[in-house]
Amino acid sequence: APAHLIEGGLPTEGAIAHVLVAKYADHTPLYRQCQMFARAGLDLDRSTLAGWVGAAAFHLGPVVDRLAAHLKSSGKLFMDETRAPVLDPGRGKTKSGYLWALARDDRRWGGVDPPGVAYFYADGRGGAHAETFLEGFAGILQVDAYAGYNRLTRGDRPGGPLVLANCWAHARRKLHEVHERDGSPIAAEGLKRIAELYRIEAGISGRPPEERLAVRQERSAPLVEALGVWLEQQRARLSARSRLGEKLGYIARHWKGLQVFLTDGRVEIDSNAVENTIRPLALNRKNALFAGHDEGGRNWGRIASLIETAKLNGVDPHAYLKATLEALARGHPARRIDDLLPWNFSPSS
Repeated sequence: APAHLIEGGLPTEGAIAHVLVAKYADHTPLYRQCQMFARAGLDLDRSTLAGWVGAAAFHLGPVVDRLAAHLKSSGKLFMDETRAPVLDPGRGKTKSGYLWALARDDRRWGGVDPPGVAYFYADGRGGAHAETFLEGFAGILQVDAYAGYNRLTRGDRPGGPLVLANCWAHARRKLHEVHERDGSPIAAEGLKRIAELYRIEAGISGRPPEERLAVRQERSAPLVEALGVWLEQQRARLSARSRLGEKLGYIARHWKGLQVFLTDGRVEIDSNAVENTIRPLALNRKNALFAGHDEGGRNWGRIASLIETAKLNGVDPHAYLKATLEALARGHPARRIDDLLPWNFSPSS
């Protein structure tokens, strides 16, 4: 008999892949899948499906570890985090776990490395978790303004300090909030100045990093310098405790990180690439509400890593997971684990 991932069990690898894709790509919780199977005459308990998910996540673990290692070999990555509610046994409610997304997407400057994302689960949001997940990475990290990332710039960080590139979309968002609420002409002027930077970026998207850097040095750098002068002038006129004063203070505090894109053509003007990989997690959280335990949070991260990386590379997640689970069931050799990464999958393989 052919080998199966769950020995002596009912599901084929295709059935397991179907459950994984329905839960983590189509955001259909297991209890709804049970209802759908029941309409087809299949009596499957939610605990049974949960067991399949856990078994698959266990066997896929080495593939996800290799995916993360491949990402961390890059010179520039994105990082962001989002809540992942988890049941807290004995208390009758949930606790706040977090999924940290580590992403690579070099397509805007023609990088040869394929895009990908790996999600790491942690039971908190402290910067120490980011430091653990980034072990082995050296280079530029594009992030939002969360203070927990600041520890990554310390000189005593193993592997050396990271350069943090901050996000202009977050800076723009601060001004947009004030303009929407108060109609502030100062906020409107700030938004206009930032929009000029984005117009330049739109014209160099997809160009080589050397060309992007040259254009930024010639056209964007003077605009950023002028924006810095304007920023300080406006802050001198406003109370630091006013709504607009607080938003301008936010931009000023991260001014150094906001200028990193002017020094390296590989760096993006914002961290939208990783924020896009967070949205599927938010949809899953909205529909499933919570994970059953910490291990369920880790399973969520592992399987979502492979599904979202497959999607980033234009690969059908179901076909990829089915083929990968079948290969693992047959005893795929560890020395060829790179063959199982999503960007190396082809339907004919």
